[in-house]
Amino acid sequence: MARHAILIIDMLNDFANEKGALYCEGTAKITPNLQKLFKWVRERNAQGKDDVQLVHIQEAHREKDADFRVRPVHAIKGTWGSDFIKELYPEQGEYIVQKRRHSAFWHTDLDLFLREEAIETVVVTGVWTNVCVRSTAADALANAYKVITLSDGVHSKTDEQHEHGLVDLSIFTKVMTIDEYTDAFEKGLDPWVGAGDPENKVK
Repeated sequence: MARHAILIIDMLNDFANEKGALYCEGTAKITPNLQKLFKWVRERNAQGKDDVQLVHIQEAHREKDADFRVRPVHAIKGTWGSDFIKELYPEQGEYIVQKRRHSAFWHTDLDLFLREEAIETVVVTGVWTNVCVRSTAADALANAYKVITLSDGVHSKTDEQHEHGLVDLSIFTKVMTIDEYTDAFEKGLDPWVGAGDPENKVK
């Protein structure tokens, strides 16, 4: 089985806490699902299996970031808002990538890390489905990775935004649930098989 990296995108206080500057209501729906996913990965790692890795993506802006020309000030590097929520806090040995743009690949070392680790498949989770998740997935494809989206591990500010994001992601990734993903992996199957929309059927 090829090696996978599960990216947890922006599950930070400013997005996933009700007091956050860009609170995304959908995070409450996916946090328990991601906790279950974390448990599965960490148990595998504890057994000496390193074929799935958790990679925590952390938005960490400078105070006068260009992003704030179009969005509220949020996730300033070193502040509470940019820190991970306690329910999904990274553990020692799990890689953290800081970003200042929507995509976790844009001017970060994510691609270098993935290539050093011989990872071929990128699995996206986190917020927002239609913004940072989609942007990261698109850049993963552009960098020739296989891409999987976990539909119950991503969300947006509204259900509508989330569903529209999933439609877009279904064009070029494999959209599946966390249980479908882990079940396929445990059976030695490639969860990515059937990805995308090769017959142009997505509407």
